[in-house]
Amino acid sequence: MTQNASLTLSAQVSRELGTDRSSTPVSAPSTGRLIGIDLARGFAVFGMYSAHVGPDVTVGGPMGILLELARGRSSALFALLAGFSLVIITGRPHPRTGRLGRQAVVRIVIRAVILLVLGYALTALDTQVDVILSFYGLLFLTALPLYRLRARTLALVAGAGALILPQVLYAVRKSIEEGSWADAITAGDPLARISNTNGIIELLFTGEYPVLTWMPFLIAGMAVARLDLSCSRIRSRLALTGGALALLGYGGSWLALRLVPHALSAVAAATDGGSASSAWWSDSVGEPQNRTPLAWLLVAAPHSQTTFSILGNTGIALVMVATCLTVAARTPRLTRLATPIAAVGMTALTVYVLHIVALWFFTDVWHVARVEDETMAALPVLLGFIAGATLLATVWTRLFRRGPLEYLLHIATRPAQLIK
Repeated sequence: MTQNASLTLSAQVSRELGTDRSSTPVSAPSTGRLIGIDLARGFAVFGMYSAHVGPDVTVGGPMGILLELARGRSSALFALLAGFSLVIITGRPHPRTGRLGRQAVVRIVIRAVILLVLGYALTALDTQVDVILSFYGLLFLTALPLYRLRARTLALVAGAGALILPQVLYAVRKSIEEGSWADAITAGDPLARISNTNGIIELLFTGEYPVLTWMPFLIAGMAVARLDLSCSRIRSRLALTGGALALLGYGGSWLALRLVPHALSAVAAATDGGSASSAWWSDSVGEPQNRTPLAWLLVAAPHSQTTFSILGNTGIALVMVATCLTVAARTPRLTRLATPIAAVGMTALTVYVLHIVALWFFTDVWHVARVEDETMAALPVLLGFIAGATLLATVWTRLFRRGPLEYLLHIATRPAQLIK
């Protein structure tokens, strides 16, 4: 990578959800924000759009497969890139120390609180979208103590989390199903009363993105951010690692469901979706109703919160990141063509929030989205959302350094500069 290209990539750092470029030493290597990361985040946003407003995956054919690939995996990619953002804010390639380190920690805390509040505000719109921002807020706070660890250590922690935490979550959820302790905690939880949700119990255990099993994605992203991504050999290893994890996760689930006696029948009996034979990779299998069988731990469906699903989804996310970084580094012409998608990645928070507000507007004001699979779940609507976000992001990033909400988030974290 040439020096000019390196400087160009470094100039992108400040747009990272409001990252303050001025706090990064001038002599630091250009390992902050890469255009490939913006590109990957843009694709992640489009993937979440497809899950929220796109056609049902039962349309079949190449379109159905593409939509299926985006379900759940795009949010996992988003979570992995959130870990990347955390490291950018706290110092990349080396963590900040002293006063700068304390200020970075306070910035993360402020952002986490804002994301928590914003997430609950969007949830209150009742759009039937499982808003991820509140979970992100708690994820940032939970992962913050790890920000000084090296890439190898972070990778080991992420791997251990993927192997252990799903089993812990399964045990906790079983305990919640069979007891009343979670209800007692929720009854006394001020967060639950304020947000009209199950509060901390939902964030940690029972929600769509439980912190307990989404931590490995965030920590894996932190590990990736510690690498020298300007090196083609590192990018190749990242892609190979992702491919191996995807094979281990999805392939391991496929084998386990067929080799373990009665596993498929137990999953089929417990779920409300399609054939259990698709549980090794597809959300179409549905979710467990009433009680979750032990065989569910062998599933790799994107939102199943199992070891196999975390390994597979992390693998896909790593391959996607490595691919986008390689495209940005080796094919400048293609990168220029993909600039609008990267612009969406630069304004990810803004376009994510706007699409939920748009869903609320169409649902509660025009009542357009009440007829399933005919209106808001149609391909033209999905394409409209993508086109609108791309146009807005492209125009905005040509005029301003940060997206609207990214800028407000940056302003909100300025008090961190007062830390001595």
